[in-house]
Amino acid sequence: MSKKVIKVDMANRARNRRRFLKLSGLGLAGAGLFVACSDDDYNGGMIPMPPMEDGIFDLGSGDLGVLNYAYALEQLEADFYTKVVNSFYANISDVERQVFTDLYNHEVNHREFFKAAITAAVGSNTELVLPELEFDYGSLNFGSRDEVLGTARVLEDTGVAAYNGAGRLISDPNYLLIAGKIVSVEARHASAIRSLINPESADFSGDDIIDVTTGLDVAMDPSEILAAVGATGFITTQFTANNLP
Repeated sequence: MSKKVIKVDMANRARNRRRFLKLSGLGLAGAGLFVACSDDDYNGGMIPMPPMEDGIFDLGSGDLGVLNYAYALEQLEADFYTKVVNSFYANISDVERQVFTDLYNHEVNHREFFKAAITAAVGSNTELVLPELEFDYGSLNFGSRDEVLGTARVLEDTGVAAYNGAGRLISDPNYLLIAGKIVSVEARHASAIRSLINPESADFSGDDIIDVTTGLDVAMDPSEILAAVGATGFITTQFTANNLP
């Protein structure tokens, strides 16, 4: 077989990757809003927990706790990509610009979905909805390609592990279905970012995130994820997860 036959068409690959990312995020926020539309969900599967402890918001337990947990992570990702697209690093390629724009749109959709789902689920008990968080990226240089891509990789890998670990905590099958859809998108994000960092390599599904014996992604409990996210210092708004494992 000649090199001409097996040569990869990089232009087509770039176009396909952009198309793939764009299609994977279409309509996600609207498609799942039916899962939490009345107080019945709140009175049934969701256990109301005191939202404050010593003046600090707690995510809660059960499905409510998981939804607030996911909402916190999606707020972080949406805020990060907002800053990326508002000030792209110098000499960014057209492919990278489009990928980041797609990821920004997806994460904003995810954030707004969880805000709407939680608000619908708790009804008038709005004090049970995680408030809008504040962020500080410290010395992170958004003008550096390496730093932006490196941070995006950590956030996306963390997001996949978070959804994988939280699945077992969800009791409502409708919420579980939506979580499964969102984690598949997050996995695509992680793969795209890894491919940008190290093109033409196996990093898109590296052994550090895929168990080679089971073929499954890494799964982590909320306490592990929140400890890792907390260590970055990116989220400055305090909250607790005392009722999640």
